[in-house]
Amino acid sequence: MEPNTKPNMLEQQHNHLSTLLNARTLGTGTETIVFAHGYGTDQSIWDKITPYFTEKNYRVVLFDWPFSGAIKDQNLYNPSKYSSLDAFADDLISLLDQMELKVVTFVGHSMSGMISCLASIKRPQLFKRLILVGASPRYINTDDYEGGFTSSDIDNLLKNIESNYENWVSYFSTNVVDPNDEPSVIKFRECLNKMRNEVPLSLAKTVFCHDYRDILEKVETPCTIIQTSSDMVVPYSVALYMEKKIKGKVTLEVIDTFGHFPQLTAPLQLVDVLKGVLGFDHFP
Repeated sequence: MEPNTKPNMLEQQHNHLSTLLNARTLGTGTETIVFAHGYGTDQSIWDKITPYFTEKNYRVVLFDWPFSGAIKDQNLYNPSKYSSLDAFADDLISLLDQMELKVVTFVGHSMSGMISCLASIKRPQLFKRLILVGASPRYINTDDYEGGFTSSDIDNLLKNIESNYENWVSYFSTNVVDPNDEPSVIKFRECLNKMRNEVPLSLAKTVFCHDYRDILEKVETPCTIIQTSSDMVVPYSVALYMEKKIKGKVTLEVIDTFGHFPQLTAPLQLVDVLKGVLGFDHFP
């Protein structure tokens, strides 16, 4: 009998998914850190951060979500499939499984923070620690919760995305990134402009119109919440709420910088916080 030279199904799936999501592994360490980007961006958002970890012999994993403008397959993002963050959590679990990754430290920016919370509830053994950078379970205020936006704020945001995306990108990028850091504003703006036409509005609805507060008490994985001192998208009150509601051990770290993107505008401060979370004595 001739030996079976065809790759098994798991290997085929692994190659397929990692290729579709532009997954990359940097470094060869035994500890794995997965970095995941948020709305409108791609894995390059972490370029100022990842070298510190590969130098420390960590294995760094990066990938792009299906909505990213860096994704080549334009059919990968299906608005009906990704109408909630659960679909992204399922993608994350599949990717980690197929890359044979377990007990990872997951650094999730913005919406990726909540995606990792959902994934950790479904498969807690995959995660050693969640590091939630500017994450929020709900963006709209209620009587007993300050999410940062009124319902009319979000309605206007969605209308502006739909009616004049170019103007909205200019306004949004300047206000959510430190306006004094022009290269970072330009970086975010370019990422937003790379998203395909059908993506920004449907994804904004998925991110800004849902409420995931009830899942926090189910998150048992140790978490570190990282919040900037002034974030238009996620106020400090949200970080305090999450710290109180998450079931597992939680620490809250505040970076003294403006905006929603400390990995762009305050990378050394963010690295310093991550150093403390991971127990490094010093960075080179």
